[in-house]
Amino acid sequence: MDIITWAELKSTEQKAALSRSPLIGDSGLEQSVRAIIDAVVTRGDAALMEFNQKFDGVKSASAKELRLTDAQIQLAVERVPAALKEAINQAMANISAFHSAQQFRPIDIETQSGVRCELRSEPIEKVGLYIPGGSAPLISTVMMLALPAKIAGCDKRVLVSPPPINDAIIYAASECGINEIYQVGGAQAIAALAFGTETVPSVDKIFGPGNRYVTEAKRLVSQDGRCTVSIDMPAGPSEVLVIADGDANCDFIAADLLSQAEHGADSQVILVTDSKDIAEKVNQAIEVQLAALPRREIAATALKCSRTIIVDSMKDAAKVSNQYGPEHLIIQTREPREVLKDIRAAGSVFLGAYTPESVGDYASGTNHVLPTYGYSRAVSSLSLADFSRRFTVQELSADGLMGLAQTVMTLASNELLDAHKNAVALRVNSLK
Repeated sequence: MDIITWAELKSTEQKAALSRSPLIGDSGLEQSVRAIIDAVVTRGDAALMEFNQKFDGVKSASAKELRLTDAQIQLAVERVPAALKEAINQAMANISAFHSAQQFRPIDIETQSGVRCELRSEPIEKVGLYIPGGSAPLISTVMMLALPAKIAGCDKRVLVSPPPINDAIIYAASECGINEIYQVGGAQAIAALAFGTETVPSVDKIFGPGNRYVTEAKRLVSQDGRCTVSIDMPAGPSEVLVIADGDANCDFIAADLLSQAEHGADSQVILVTDSKDIAEKVNQAIEVQLAALPRREIAATALKCSRTIIVDSMKDAAKVSNQYGPEHLIIQTREPREVLKDIRAAGSVFLGAYTPESVGDYASGTNHVLPTYGYSRAVSSLSLADFSRRFTVQELSADGLMGLAQTVMTLASNELLDAHKNAVALRVNSLK
């Protein structure tokens, strides 16, 4: 990776150094995705079958083949090796434990005498769960989405993934209580979940990471006036930033950088360190490890848009990281929790030499659906709360209204909203 010194860069050059892969800013992306969405809206299942054949090489005889049958699910479950089932089950236990601990606690207080205010939560009724497939079937994403949806109590949980769906994805879905599985991926799957087709039901909210096409489709449908679907977050191509000092293990750092680079050509990895020696040794380690990776061509392409940044101190490293707003942040330093104190923007943070990003991807218990593109500066990682919607309740007694009436009428009058004032005044007069 290219090595640059932060202090020698002008502000415009610093901004450029933290820019994402140019593949993400492809000017034709929106147009291409919008065309796919419009085709699904117009032609429904027929469009889905055409896209399955075009993008995934899978031809369907009829729309009925879009949904997996119970028999197909059972056969897939039986084909999954016992060792893989055991790994999935252990990961499920940790993910369930962490997300169950996030259960909503209602608030019910009197803000003043006779004025009762509540905060309540109800699960979202219908959720769509997008599971990336293709060259890297993300079995773990099934658990990250399906388990919190189940714990939250969402009634309808619909899973979509590119065909042919990996057996382990089907097994994980079955274990997590998913019984509606549709063989459709990409932007067309997002469109189907948003608008519905003859076979695929529409949902209230769409969850899940994906490539730049999937992420763009999520953005477009969430802003489309023809539907009312919402999305979890902009969870696009994978990215990681590693903060390392002079004592860090270079082989560990190289492995962590490559673990994200191998996701896709549009992934990005950044190393921020106060040691030029570490920077050079990490580059050497990357070359050695990259040569042994089956997905080395993908990782090598991602590395072309990745870089190492030399800073003067760990304080500066934290500032650079906050400006970048990484999806994943690894802090491999002598005192990682000291650096953590200065971190303000990250999707998920991994502390110390023995906490590779991989554990969060699979089985530590935290969620791996995280904001990308720098949105971690304002958007949170996926949690149980995202599968519910919160609403407030208020109830006033007659005395409570009398105690609050003058304040409300004064504010309404000053905002020139006389109908608001009148709604209170009529009740006050009725009580006199």
